[in-house]
Amino acid sequence: MAGDQNPRTGGGPDDVPTGAGQGWTALAYLITGMLVWGFIGWLVDQWLDTGGIATGIGVVLGMAGGIVLVVRRLGTPT
Repeated sequence: MAGDQNPRTGGGPDDVPTGAGQGWTALAYLITGMLVWGFIGWLVDQWLDTGGIATGIGVVLGMAGGIVLVVRRLGTPT
């Protein structure tokens, strides 16, 4: 009966999302990496007055870091 079922435990830090959750997680890692490292690059631009070079480098580093996180957390497709 319905009352005899054990409730599912909450997701732990090592749980891999399934289905659409993987896509949203990957998208969040990529966008967040670009925004965070782009902002850090913008701050460096403001500090050193480099004319946008550090912002571009920050965005590229953020994308690379996001890809690394996606591969580490979600694994390679099987």
